[in-house]
Amino acid sequence: MATDTLPTVELPLVVADEVRPDVEHLVTEDDTPVDNVYSEKQQRLLTEPLYSSPAWAGEGRRFIALANVGLFYAVRRPPYVPDMLLSLDVELPADLWPKAHRSYFVWEYGKPPDAIVEVVSNDEGGEDDEKLVGYAKIGVSYYVIYDPQQMLGDQTLRGFGLHATGYRPLDELRWLPGIELGLDLWQGQYEGHEDTWLRWIDAAGQPILTGAERAEREQQRAERERQRAERERQRAEQEGQRAEREGQRAEREGQRAEQERQRAERLAEQLRRLGEQPEA
Repeated sequence: MATDTLPTVELPLVVADEVRPDVEHLVTEDDTPVDNVYSEKQQRLLTEPLYSSPAWAGEGRRFIALANVGLFYAVRRPPYVPDMLLSLDVELPADLWPKAHRSYFVWEYGKPPDAIVEVVSNDEGGEDDEKLVGYAKIGVSYYVIYDPQQMLGDQTLRGFGLHATGYRPLDELRWLPGIELGLDLWQGQYEGHEDTWLRWIDAAGQPILTGAERAEREQQRAERERQRAERERQRAEQEGQRAEREGQRAEREGQRAEQERQRAERLAEQLRRLGEQPEA
């Protein structure tokens, strides 16, 4: 992994209401569908787990994770529409319907996203040229290109870190300082579909769980607890049965001893009647 320190990017201030740009004329959504089913699922796999398992962000740390939403960095420039963006220490407004809240406007949030992931579905998206230059100019700290079909070359996964002169390739993506997350390829089932997926991972290299995975894990944990409790119940029952058998055995031993005592008394009484003194 590249170990150079990321440069300090001078972030734009959140502008005052009286000088805030008029965005009513901007097209924030055009109803264009995502290009394929895999990309749609992959986008959600990069956003939903961050909300389902928010512990990765630390206690109370705010963040925004969005998929296929416009990234506006200038009023008179067309937006980028990254497949996924992650921005830390910001939060969505309470009302998402006003025009100024429908997209990620850099001047509204006071900073560019911290990370952007593009999922390549054809060779016309400009992921490794136009966007590579553009995201660096905006000040996005980390840019990741995931090319599952290797349409742009022989590399499936590439990452870049921002430096003073632009992006530099990262040796690996398993840990991104400042974000406190990493990215890695994972083979498995997501929503019933077996494939290779790009996933966020924690410091131990474990995938950040989806809501469904967390629920399944909790269900498995609850089942293990139920089975453990059942084993304890059975053990206690077996111990009770063993104690009961021991009690019954002790009772039989007591009865036998009492019978022996009574027989000895009868024998002694018979000897006394015969004029003999029984041995003590």
